[in-house]
Amino acid sequence: MSLIVRTIVKKRDGGELSEGEIQDFVTGVTEGTVTDEQAAALLMAICCRGMSTRETAALTFAMMRSGETWDLDPHGFVADKHSTGGVGDKATLVLAPLLAAAGVKTGMMSGRGLGHTGGTLDKLEAIPGFKTGLAKPEFDRLVSTLGCALIGQTGSIAPADRRLYALRDVTGTVESIPLITASILSKKLATGAHAVVFDVKTGNGAFMARTDDARALGKALVETTRETGRKASGFITAMDRPIGVAIGNANEVEESIEALRNAGPADLLENVMLLGADLMVAAGAASGTDEARRKLAAVLASGEALEKFARTIEAQGGDPRVCEDTKLLPQPVRTEPVVAPSDGVITSVATRELGLLAIEIGCGRTKKTDPVDPASGFRILKKTGQRVEKGEPLLLVEFGPTIHPAEGYMKKVESAFTIGAESEASPLPFMVERL
Repeated sequence: MSLIVRTIVKKRDGGELSEGEIQDFVTGVTEGTVTDEQAAALLMAICCRGMSTRETAALTFAMMRSGETWDLDPHGFVADKHSTGGVGDKATLVLAPLLAAAGVKTGMMSGRGLGHTGGTLDKLEAIPGFKTGLAKPEFDRLVSTLGCALIGQTGSIAPADRRLYALRDVTGTVESIPLITASILSKKLATGAHAVVFDVKTGNGAFMARTDDARALGKALVETTRETGRKASGFITAMDRPIGVAIGNANEVEESIEALRNAGPADLLENVMLLGADLMVAAGAASGTDEARRKLAAVLASGEALEKFARTIEAQGGDPRVCEDTKLLPQPVRTEPVVAPSDGVITSVATRELGLLAIEIGCGRTKKTDPVDPASGFRILKKTGQRVEKGEPLLLVEFGPTIHPAEGYMKKVESAFTIGAESEASPLPFMVERL
């Protein structure tokens, strides 16, 4: 029996892995001596059996050491954020240029779609020509000249995580606090941001559906980050309904541009303000959250944030004209409404199910080699707590040119909405609690 198989069996049977066993696994993943099948087996064992705090820390630092680490001190203060993911979560696209326009440098390394959640990189790459695969020298140039860079994980940063991240997406091993913690922090610690704000989602569309689980993950993320000497804060926010109106890729870029015009959905703007205010204070750009919010609001209103996004798009090879004319983004070839089957009030939305249904029309992947259709997606017309009449549209399905859904697809989308009496609607407050 090989060493990696012994490690798999040990964790399968509930044993605690040594630091050496974890390091050998991560080294094997990085060098390719551990196969996809073996890596997937250990991921499943960890997902089912869990990991101790010591094991999680060992996995985090082994993954961080699997590649290079960056020193951002020459840039002064650089801010970052991380969301645990959700449906319609596009805050990074608004927050990064907004903070940069307000004088806080932001260097954000994002990922692709994972499970039922959308990926920031997939959204950015819906912008014609936009390049996310930038190396460290180009990242440094953008942060120095624009104060803003939006990139994907490079081959040199936590390469073990890049492989494990893709496997988790297609093996049902996403919802594991140790794996999520190690994945997030191995990249955040390696890229050297001076402060990170964490947005930990809870509700039926979150990986951590239970607030207690979200709190445990958030606490692990914040405390581990602070132990490295960096500033860290965080919030638990609602993901029992999608954020904003758009679900997809190109349509979420469009909605982000609307938000940068100070005309976006209220929940998206609140999400951005919540996270941005903490980073403004951490950077010393505001004395408190009230002042931070006022400054961010002023930058939105002036148009400086949208201008910063356009300049960032241009600097990363994209077409900045999308900020003036969103029709330059990939467009659906047809749209079809999903209508209410009865009168009543939207009492709940099966958010995770909507995310999975979005994947079926090309918004994400069922396996890591799948292409994404940037033009496809949903436009939500009715949200939790709103009254509807029978036959009234609940949502528009936007079909890209490559999309041909299976029979019964529209009925499945309809079933994601529960219609009942007004008294039955009880959505979470958007900001559930501060970590």
